[in-house]
Order: sequence, then C-alpha cells, then structure tokens
Amino acid sequence: MIKTVLKWAGSKARLSAKLREYLPEGDRLVEPFGGSCAVMMNTDYPEYLVADVNLDLINLYQVIQEDAQGFIDSAQALFMTANTPEQYLEFRQVFNHTCADRFRRAVIFLYLNRHCFNGLCRYNRAGFFNVPYGKYKAPYFPEEEIRAFAEKAKRATFICADFHETLRLVRSGDVVYCDPPYLPEKGKDAFTNYHSGEFGKREHLSLAVNVRRIGQSGIPVVISNSIRAAEINLYHGSMWPKLTRHAVLAPVAIAPKPQGKFWRQLRLRKPCFLGIRSESVTRRGAE
Repeated sequence: MIKTVLKWAGSKARLSAKLREYLPEGDRLVEPFGGSCAVMMNTDYPEYLVADVNLDLINLYQVIQEDAQGFIDSAQALFMTANTPEQYLEFRQVFNHTCADRFRRAVIFLYLNRHCFNGLCRYNRAGFFNVPYGKYKAPYFPEEEIRAFAEKAKRATFICADFHETLRLVRSGDVVYCDPPYLPEKGKDAFTNYHSGEFGKREHLSLAVNVRRIGQSGIPVVISNSIRAAEINLYHGSMWPKLTRHAVLAPVAIAPKPQGKFWRQLRLRKPCFLGIRSESVTRRGAE
C-alpha cells in the first residue's frame, strides 16, 4: 500500500489491493471524486484524470506536480517551526482570509491537514476551513509520499470540477471510478463537508443517471459506497439492470469522545459495496 500525501476521511488506501481486483485495464482512469488520490497512487494506468470540487485540494496537487522540491522545502520549514495551538490558529486565519498566492496556500493546506484534528478537511457554509488544532507532539511530514506523488503525477491531469463536468470528459478507452460521499444513516449525520457545498440524495441520483449513460456506451464504471439499502437502491435495480454488486469489508477507524486526556481508537470492519457495470468489465485475474 502506497500512502498518500494527505490524511483523509474516507481514503481508500487500505482497500486499494481489493479495489484493484475490480478495476479493469484501460488507457486512463477517471476519478470524479479524487479525494486523497489513494486510488491513483495504488494503481498503474498509463494516464489519470483526477477531479474534485475542492479547489484547495486540486491546487495542492497541481503545485506538487509543478515544483515538488520547492514545495517540500517550504512545507518542511513550516512544519519545523509552527506546532503550537496559537500558530495553528494564526495560519488557519491566514488561509481563510488573506492567502491568495497559490503556492503558499498549498503549503498551508498541507500544514493544516497534518496539524488539525484527525486530518479532517472540513469547511463551514462560508467556505472557511474550521477544523480545530490536533495537539500532536510531532506531526508527520510526508516527504516520501510527496516525492512518490510527484512521480505518479507526471501521468495525471488534475482539474477542479464537479462530477457533471468530469464525466463529460470521459472518452473511449477510459475506466471510471466513482467514490462519492456516503448518504447519512437515518437519524444520524454523515461527514460530507469536504468543501463548502453538499452532496445528498439529489446529487447521488444525478450521478447514477450520468454513470448509467456512460456504462451503456461500453465504458466500464466502478462505484464504491456503503452497503446500506439507500445507496444500493440508487445504483442498482431498474436503474442498473446489469450491474454486479460485490461486498467488501473495509476497515474504519473511529475516534469517540475523549475520556480525560486520551482518545481511544476503535478498529471496526464495515462493509461497503463495489458496483460494477458488468457488460464490458473483466475482473483482474479472471480468465
């Protein structure tokens, strides 16, 4: 497993080996929900088109792609000199209100990601990053991960776009992998605030219609989500009469409320599903 530059809620890094079994060969992997780029880093396609609606995320990837060494030098210096709650809040304020330079903004974005609580990427409705300080003694600086990313990024194009725009760029020879935010369980909240917008049932329905159209054109589409009925019904049944569903056990780390000074980490195994448009897909390793 190749680790990613960012800590990321919902990362598929630990699922990458299992996921590769269901991703067919192709000329290019298209990801409308790029996130941490765990899938890009753990697959080997000739080309990648990675999109996300989070401009800060895409800007970070583009900056590393353009000048990895300069980025490492600047970010490492910040990591070495700014690990107090006061400094964290100061840089968060700069990031939210005054930082317009895209290189500097990428450096601060990595700093915030590695110093904030649980590596969350969360924005309020005004578009401000609002995750509190994480209180880590020595936040890890991902130099090796940045260098590995920069090497893989030579094959990639990164765009800030929603799934509608991204899926319009799909062409013959592509493989499409979609990992949209999960719908919340009934009576519970789900974390989908990766940017200042929302991704609810309406967006899932629109995505289902779009990927169905692409699948019908003969381009393989793989979708991952939770195994609850709400998600399955959106992407299965009459909408996808020839979709094959595979259940996969995904490890999930959960941090409950603090007890005194300490945070307990629980390790669970939670099922998710991979929905695969099966007409034109051969599972890797199958004859």
